[in-house]
Amino acid sequence: MTKKLNSFSRQIMLTLMCSLFFYSFSHAQSVAEALSISIDADKADWKYTVGEQPIFKVTVLQNGKKANNVKLKYRIAPEKLAPVKSDSVLLNDNSFDIKAPTLKVPGFLRCEVTSVVGGKTIKKIATVAFSPEAIKPTIEIPADFNEFWTKSIAGLKKIPLDPKLELIKEYSTDEVNVYHVSFQNINNSRIYGMLSVPTKPGKYPGALKVPGAGVRSYKGDVSMAKNGIIVLEIGIHGIPVNLDAQVYESLRSGALYSYNSTNLDDKDNYYYKRVYLGCIRALDFLVAQQAYDGQNIIVYGGSQGGALSIVTAALDPRVKYLAANYPALCDLTGYLYNRAGGWPHLFSPANIAYNNKKDKLETCKYYDVVNFAKNLKVPGLYSWGFNDETCPPTSMYAAYNSITAPKELMIYKETGHSTIPEQRTKVMDWILTKFNK
Repeated sequence: MTKKLNSFSRQIMLTLMCSLFFYSFSHAQSVAEALSISIDADKADWKYTVGEQPIFKVTVLQNGKKANNVKLKYRIAPEKLAPVKSDSVLLNDNSFDIKAPTLKVPGFLRCEVTSVVGGKTIKKIATVAFSPEAIKPTIEIPADFNEFWTKSIAGLKKIPLDPKLELIKEYSTDEVNVYHVSFQNINNSRIYGMLSVPTKPGKYPGALKVPGAGVRSYKGDVSMAKNGIIVLEIGIHGIPVNLDAQVYESLRSGALYSYNSTNLDDKDNYYYKRVYLGCIRALDFLVAQQAYDGQNIIVYGGSQGGALSIVTAALDPRVKYLAANYPALCDLTGYLYNRAGGWPHLFSPANIAYNNKKDKLETCKYYDVVNFAKNLKVPGLYSWGFNDETCPPTSMYAAYNSITAPKELMIYKETGHSTIPEQRTKVMDWILTKFNK
C-alpha cells in the first residue's frame, strides 16, 4: 500500500513539475512575443552621402506600451563584417538614439538590436545606404568572357532537345494545363520543370521562371499563365520536380549540400555551367511550343533566380525583358576588398581560407552576375530591400550600377530576403504591361 502511495505521489509530483515547466515556458514565450523592437533612421529614405553621420532611432514596446528596464544589445557594422560600434543598454525609456559612424566609401551600414526575454532572442535590424549609386564592382571580367560563353552555347546547340511532357491533372485548371516536362542539357543531364499553358487556343508570349536556391518540387506558375502567358518554371539540379518531399530533403542534406561551390576550381566544370546553359536550353524548349507567339519572352525570378534572370537575358537575345528580385551571385569578391560579397558568400570570413585560391577566383570571373549585367541590352525591372541579410545590397548595387540597358529599380528598404504583396503585384503588373496584357 505504501509503495502504491509513493508511486502515486511521484506521479502527482511529476505532473505538477511538467505543468509548471510548460507554464513557465509558455509564459516566457508570451512575454517575449509581447516585446517589439523597431528601428528607423533620421532620413526617411535611409540614404546618406559618404561622410554623413546617420542616427538610428530605436523604439521598444511591450504589449503596445512603454517598455522599461529592458536590457538591449546593439551592434553597428558594414554588412556581413565585424562591428565598428557595439554596446548594451538598460532601457529606462521606451526609445533611444544611436549615433552611428559614417562610411568613407559607398556602401551600407547595418544596425542590429537584440534583447533576450524568457530565453528567446528578439532581433531587429535597419540598414542605411551611403551613396549606393556610386558602388563599383570588385570582380574583374576575363578577356575571353564572351568567347567562353559563345563557345559553350554553341556546344549546347549540338545536343538534341529530346523534349518530354506529361499532363499533371492535379495542378491543372479549366484555364491552364500544367505539364511536368524535361529536355536534354549538357553532360548527358536533363532539365526538369513545370510548363503552364493557357487552355484557350491562341498564340501567347512566353515566360521563363527561374528558381531561388535550394532543392525542392515545383507546381508551375498558374497565376501568371491565367493572364495569357506560357510559363516554364524550371529546377536546376537535373532531377524531376514532382517527387516526394523526402527525396529533396535527402538531397538537400546529402549529395546537393553546398552545390554552389561544387567544382569551383574548374571553370569548365563548375556547377553553375550546367545551370546557366540549362536556362538557355529552357528557352529552346519554350520557343518550340506550338502556342508560343514567336516574339515575346521574359525571364524572371528571385535570389538565385534573380541571378539566373540576368544571366539568361545577357546570354540569349531571344529574351526581351527581365525581372529580378534580390539577385544572388553578385560581386562575389567583395569580401576581398573589405566589404560584403554576394551569396553564396564564397569569400566570407568563414570560407575565405578554403576558397581564396587562384583557380577558384578565376572561375568566379566567368560566373559572377556583374559580368553578365554589363552585357545586358534589354529592359529590366529590379527590386530588393536594404535589410537583406542573404544577398547584401552592396553586392546587388555593384551589378545594377554596371547595367547600361534600360532599367528600373524598386526599393522596399525595410524588407529582407523576401517580397511583400505590393512588391509582387508591381512586378506582375510590369510584366503584363510589357506584354500588353
